[in-house]
Formats: sequence, C-alpha cells, structure tokens
Amino acid sequence: MELSTFWFIAIAFFWTGFFVLEGFDFGVGMLHAMIGRDDVERRVMINTIGPVWDGNEVWLIVAGAATFAAFPGWYASWFSALYLAVFLLLAALILRGVSFEFRGKLSGATWRAVWSWSLTIGSFVAPLLLGIALGDLLAGLPLDANGDFTGTFLDLFTPYGVLLGLTLVGLCLLHGAAFLGLRTTGTILARSRALVGVLAIPVGVLVAAVAVATALLAPTGPWGILAVAFPVAGILVAIATGIRGRAPRTTFVATAVAIGGTIVALFAHLYPALLVSTTDPSATLTVANSASSAYSLQVMTVVALVAVPIILLYQGWSYVVFRRRVAAPVSESTRPLD
Repeated sequence: MELSTFWFIAIAFFWTGFFVLEGFDFGVGMLHAMIGRDDVERRVMINTIGPVWDGNEVWLIVAGAATFAAFPGWYASWFSALYLAVFLLLAALILRGVSFEFRGKLSGATWRAVWSWSLTIGSFVAPLLLGIALGDLLAGLPLDANGDFTGTFLDLFTPYGVLLGLTLVGLCLLHGAAFLGLRTTGTILARSRALVGVLAIPVGVLVAAVAVATALLAPTGPWGILAVAFPVAGILVAIATGIRGRAPRTTFVATAVAIGGTIVALFAHLYPALLVSTTDPSATLTVANSASSAYSLQVMTVVALVAVPIILLYQGWSYVVFRRRVAAPVSESTRPLD
C-alpha cells in the first residue's frame, strides 16, 4: 500500500473516531434541555460528558492537521471553499465549550438558560456544518484548474451535503440518547430510553436515504455496497433494540456503528478522489495529485504509529475511570434518616 493511500485511510479513521466519540457529546448537548426538566437534571446530563467531551474533540483537530500535512492541496482547496462555514463551525464549537464552563458560574435562572441554549445551538450547528462539508467532498464543488474554489457560499449547500448534515444531526441525537441510557439513572434514564424508541425510525429513514444517495452518487461495485451496509445494519439493530427499550449497550454500539459506518461509506465511495470538481473533471483533487512528498509521509507515519496508540490508550483509560452512572444528588427532603 502506498503511503498516500495509507494516509487517506488514516484521515477517514480520524473522522470516523471523531463522530463515534463526539457524536454522543453533540447529542447530549442538544438533548439536555429537552430531557432535563429542571436544572439538577440538566446538570446531571452535562456531567455525563463533562470528563470526556474536550478529549473527544481532539479527533477533529487531528483530522484537520493530518489533512494539512498529508494532502496540502486538498486542505487548501477544501478549507478555502469552506472559509465562512469553518468560521461558523469554530464559533459553534467555542460557544459550546464556553457554555460548559460558564453555565455553573452563577445560579440565576436566566444566566443558566442562556448557556443551556448556547450548548444546544452549538451542539446542533457543529454536526450539521461538518456533515455538509464532508458531503461536499463527494457531491463536488466548483474548482478551476488551480484547485481554487470558484463558487459562492450558497454553492456549499449541495443536496447531498445537506442530507448528510441532517442525517449526522439525527444520528448524534440518537447516539446521545443511547449514551444517556447507559450513564444516567431514574427519570432521566427512562426518558432517554423512551426517546431512543421515538428517534430510531426517523433517523433510520435518513440513514437509508444517505446510503442510497451515496451509492448512486459514486458507484464503486461490491466494496461500495459493503460500505453502505454497515450504517444500515447498525441502524436496523438500533431500531430493533431501541423500540423495545432493551439491551441498552447493544443499542449504543449499534448507533456507534451507524454513525461511524456513515462516515466510512462516504470515504469508501470518495476514494481515490479527495474533492470532486463539478466544473472540470480533470481538476478533481485525488490521492495521487494532492499528496505531500514521500519523505513527509514517511515522517508522519512514524509519528502517527507512536502517538495514535498512546492517544487510544489514554482515552480508553479515561472512559474506564468515568464509567459509572451519574445520579442526581439526594436532597435533604428525600435523604433517608440515620
């Protein structure tokens, strides 16, 4: 395998890891004000992701950095086209991150409501924009022979990109609800599992639509069919277990397969292209014409083979440490007598 192909696969892995891990973070952020009926319940939900959300975002940084280093031409064309969208994405991520820190600084209802809405909006906008950006890779953008984006901001909203963005939002909601079913107790647990049953079929329709659109947009033969089978299989299992409200761990794994498989299917159909040009097929960026020098890829590979396993071990350890369910504090009125 050539190193350029290896790094295409590595970048796909980073994006997949990001959505599998950060997906339930986004979902909890969007759901915390809906499922939580008071401030204590919302605080409990936020605490389920408090120890891990910032670590999960590392995968987004790694995916962007790897794109810059391994395929500078791809990075330049894609991020230049997405300049305003990336600005909005960063604003959403900053707003979301700040809300975690600021929400508990004051006890006023208005103060906390503002930051709860900030968390909800930021958690919705981020996966939507990322889905549109990733979908544009396969749907294509207007590029000239130099790889320069020649369209407008509205050209970014391709039908496939918008569909993928909405699907990822739906999958994040479902993934987040399934995660809360593993990490909470009492009424929050019951509401979360009930919501999984409500969301499963509508999200399943979106996943099926994206799978069909992906296969039609870039048919790749048997491997392409296998790739789209993963998200479809994952969502079918999530529907079967989520509607019955049973096997919460299986449901969570299934939603992880569905959201991760959606990203894998996208990149499987994209290869060997990196960014399709809709104005001139010869201007399409590919793995072959956009890769860094062989020496750069060699150095990157050595660094990645050392660093990525360490990151995986550290993150795995953090999930083991914070694996217990988060429960609401016992109030004085409900505390048992000694």
